Amino acid sequence: AAPTVTALSPTSGPTSGGTSVTITGTNFSGTTAVTFGATAATGFTVNSATQITATAPAGTGTVDVRITTTGGTSATSASDQFTYVAAPTVTALSPTSGPTGGGTSVTITG
Repeated sequence: AAPTVTALSPTSGPTSGGTSVTITGTNFSGTTAVTFGATAATGFTVNSATQITATAPAGTGTVDVRITTTGGTSATSASDQFTYVAAPTVTALSPTSGPTGGGTSVTITG
């Protein structure tokens, strides 16, 4: 039978990839590929017929995580979605300095 994905943990990670994602579902024995959207996971381990640990590749937006086995490829669903989150960027600090004793309120813009 084709595999099914019922849950991901975590469901999001940085756009640079590298997040270790636990995938829960059914019929994972004989897994030949794990993909995040159109991109292959950078590595995966089949822990059991119902659990895989995969490393998310770099990406953007929300993608479906799909499992391919000799029995087929998992269908997409709301349960298999992984969202890439951009890292925050700092564009300004105000003020840019303060006393060594601390206590200065700083506004961070980004």
